[in-house]
Amino acid sequence: MAPQQKGKQGTKGAKQIVEENKSTLVFYRNMALGSAAASILVNCIFFEIGKVTVIMSILSLLTLGAAYQFMAFMSKAKYSETGALLDSGNDLNMEGGIAENVKDLIILTSGTMLLSMISNYFWFLLLLAPLRALYMLWGSVIKPWLAQKNEAQEPEVNEKKQRKLERRMRRQR
Repeated sequence: MAPQQKGKQGTKGAKQIVEENKSTLVFYRNMALGSAAASILVNCIFFEIGKVTVIMSILSLLTLGAAYQFMAFMSKAKYSETGALLDSGNDLNMEGGIAENVKDLIILTSGTMLLSMISNYFWFLLLLAPLRALYMLWGSVIKPWLAQKNEAQEPEVNEKKQRKLERRMRRQR
């Protein structure tokens, strides 16, 4: 176990980011493929396949594929003609980054596919993804925009006018 460092967190090197991105992509690819394969095999072998199962499985597979491809695109490293690393791509393991939300989507979709083997009602868990997106949109875009709009409507009082008002108030007492 590495000792805890005080102060600023150390930065990662470009090669380390590339290696961690590769291992992250492998992990989430295996998670997506494993849950999809297990769900499809179990549903085909043991259960009667209905329209809901087929439609939601296709939607889930498309979501998993798109999320994985987006992560692969984000983390794509650029090399020079000589093979030297020019750009390591985005760090998929950075806290608070968009990759964190994409990884959460893969986890949610994979878990939903596995839980849907128990009951088709678990497909409703996929509604958590757009609800989370709306919550993030509210917190980072809409609410600050509304607050800024309200602040702009308040009239700014000039210092000179403020002193004049204070003198009038003192005289009236």
